[in-house]
Amino acid sequence: MLFLTFAVQFYRMKKQNSQVVKGTVAISISAIMWGFDGVVLTPRLFNLEVGYVVFILHFIPFLLMNVFLFNQYKQMKTFVRQDYIGFSLVAIFGGALGTMAIVKALFLVNFEQLSVVVLLQKLQPIFAIILAAILLKEKVRKGFILWAGLAVFASYFLTFGFSLPHINGNGQAVYAALFALLAAFSFGSSTVFSKKVLINHNFITATFFRYGFTTFFMLIYVLVFSQYLEARETTPANWLYFIIIGVTTGSGAIFIYYYGLRRVKAIVATISELLFPISAIFFDYLVNDSILSPVQLVSAAVMVFAIIKLKD
Repeated sequence: MLFLTFAVQFYRMKKQNSQVVKGTVAISISAIMWGFDGVVLTPRLFNLEVGYVVFILHFIPFLLMNVFLFNQYKQMKTFVRQDYIGFSLVAIFGGALGTMAIVKALFLVNFEQLSVVVLLQKLQPIFAIILAAILLKEKVRKGFILWAGLAVFASYFLTFGFSLPHINGNGQAVYAALFALLAAFSFGSSTVFSKKVLINHNFITATFFRYGFTTFFMLIYVLVFSQYLEARETTPANWLYFIIIGVTTGSGAIFIYYYGLRRVKAIVATISELLFPISAIFFDYLVNDSILSPVQLVSAAVMVFAIIKLKD
């Protein structure tokens, strides 16, 4: 009897450890994919208008989701007013505004220091925590001001080093940094709104309608600003990048990430996500021969460390 009990406990521990390993690997893979996308894939679409790029980046994955997840439309029968508001806010902040901001930031730096833009996006937990405290009444953890301040302080040196920002001299870097911060705010806001959505819906439904609502809003945007005409300027190479992003670093990475997130604790997920900025720095050097200065490397390490402490 004792042996049987031990065997059952051993089996459960082994199964649990297996799930943790699977979850960690999944999050790590998605983080590397996002690092690769931010430095290698999305910047290659620089010849197109930002709004049009964001529309296509959501439209293609949403088309693919319709092939496999068409039955998700049945969920709309149970939607109430709050669901439509929630999905709209997630789409506007996380899908439309956030993605346009980060894509614009990547385009502005013209293949120089792309990893800086990607790293600045990691400030989004600061905004998420602040908004969660305001909208969800979540308690702000002790030391938040200290670690948030340190992260913001380090982000300045990550962007400009020991130099002062001059609009005339390095205006592109300044604007890129501001757009990256706007993206961090938008994605942080989307995280909070997503929490409310996930109270009543699973991650598959949430992902499906996030892409659906974003595609709808971005379609209105490209029609109003006539950016649909960019279809004439879209090269075969552009379409190839659109498809690659759509099935891998776009919807594919999100599904892999959520698969992993269900199997690990928050701290494990946080550590695994570090492969996002690390891979961005690596790919920026490997593909664009761009490397951060010693000051920027130290600043990046300090900023990421502060973000981890915020999420502990």
